[in-house]
Amino acid sequence: MTSENNADEPVTVTDNRRVDPETGEVRDGVGTDQAVAAAEDAAAQRAGDEAADAEVSGADAQVAELTEALQRERAQFANFRRRSAEEQLQAVDRGKQILLEKLLPILDDIDRARDHGDLEEGPLRAFADKLVDVLTGEKLAKFAEPGEEFDPELHEAIQNDGSGDTPVIGNVFRTGYRLGDKVIRHAMVTVTDPATPEQ
Repeated sequence: MTSENNADEPVTVTDNRRVDPETGEVRDGVGTDQAVAAAEDAAAQRAGDEAADAEVSGADAQVAELTEALQRERAQFANFRRRSAEEQLQAVDRGKQILLEKLLPILDDIDRARDHGDLEEGPLRAFADKLVDVLTGEKLAKFAEPGEEFDPELHEAIQNDGSGDTPVIGNVFRTGYRLGDKVIRHAMVTVTDPATPEQ
């Protein structure tokens, strides 16, 4: 009998949807509390996702900004190290130049002694040769020999006995010196015409 009674009972289905699927209109009353709660949950979830996205993009922007700042600092530090190394080398070169300029009168005296034959033999010759070798090793080189072409950038003319277009050095009164490529003392010379070959 119970099975017959169950078969006679009608089946009821409750539609708790807030929006009517046929008309698309909002229904009043039925399931509104559940629908409102679901809508609020969905809105809260969307807001949370947007906040998380904004937080992630803000963190990415901050990482990019800090990375750029770090790269600038690294470049500035590399430039500082390079400039410091260059300044240190320039200071060493300047100190070397000052010392060599103070030794030039001694080299002049050695050249005069050599011209007069005082350095043919003996301990002074050995000293002079060693000093010249050490200074040559430091890239000190003398220039200006009689017969070389006159160059106003390198030579200081104290007398001009020539009249031609291609003057040459006649006599050298003071030898010029270079330290590497830099002239540290100009040569003091007389200027004359080049010798003409005898026919």
